[in-house]
Amino acid sequence: MGSKYTKRYTEEFKRDAIALVDSSGKTVTAVARELGISSESLRGWYRRAKADRGEGGSGELTSAEHEELKRLRKEVREQQQTIEILKKATAFFVKENDR
Repeated sequence: MGSKYTKRYTEEFKRDAIALVDSSGKTVTAVARELGISSESLRGWYRRAKADRGEGGSGELTSAEHEELKRLRKEVREQQQTIEILKKATAFFVKENDR
């Protein structure tokens, strides 16, 4: 990743930018222009912050829920792989016992 066009912003910077939108009464676009960042970036951070405060649109996950979902999906994948291996092993042992 890290191309020269992709800037990484600190969590503190993101929080401050979001707070500026909330406190200034300016639009996301106006604040982004003042800070010299893309309005898409700021809009994304703002949406995520609202979701984390429980103010997101219905069905929008908080960061914690998002992380849990990722973890659970990974766990399910690993369990499915284990089941496949066990199925193969079972089939192998059944064949061995039939001899």
